[in-house]
Amino acid sequence: MKNYNLILLLLSMFLTSLPEISSQDPTRFADDIQSYKEAPVEYEGRPIVFVGSSSIRMWSDINQRFQGFPILNRGFGGSQMSDLLYYLDDLVIQYKPEQVFIYEGDNDIASGKSNDEILKDAQEVVTRLLGAMPDVEVVFIAPKPSVKRWDMANQYMALNAALSKYAEATKQVRFADVWTPALGSDGKVRSDIFLDDNLHMNAQGYDIWEEVVRPILAE
Repeated sequence: MKNYNLILLLLSMFLTSLPEISSQDPTRFADDIQSYKEAPVEYEGRPIVFVGSSSIRMWSDINQRFQGFPILNRGFGGSQMSDLLYYLDDLVIQYKPEQVFIYEGDNDIASGKSNDEILKDAQEVVTRLLGAMPDVEVVFIAPKPSVKRWDMANQYMALNAALSKYAEATKQVRFADVWTPALGSDGKVRSDIFLDDNLHMNAQGYDIWEEVVRPILAE
């Protein structure tokens, strides 16, 4: 467990040391995307793709946690919903997945975007996914609470409410609430589920995600 958390911490230090670049330049991820395109992929049938920012990329033991499921991790740290939209073909559609779990919105809020902007991008992502794969199921993972960004909690909660409402009203779209179980009895985010940067999760944080995600996997 200690070694796993150390790996997560080192990765988070690298990701947070990267310069902040406007979301209008998605080509900053070109090298990451190319490495995924060149990576060998082995699975039977249609995979389940997890895609999004660093909370996905740093989920390094996701395949061990969900053994027996053909999961592809296509996280790219620092990304926003608009970046996912830009790289949707390369990161998701080319694999023709059965399910897609999306984690975006966290960096969008931190960059100053409005919830309306984020939701619009999310809806366009869904439109493109369903257009390419009419039977795919799309699951939005709630932007998580964190100690570092707790001052923006109200916007996070409003975005999660909007995503949840959209999922309820849209066929083949679901919402995975990882926000609520990350809160303590006082209603504030738990501090024990994060690395030292107070933003990226440790193994305990991913335990919460596993509990929320498992019942949704390829139901």
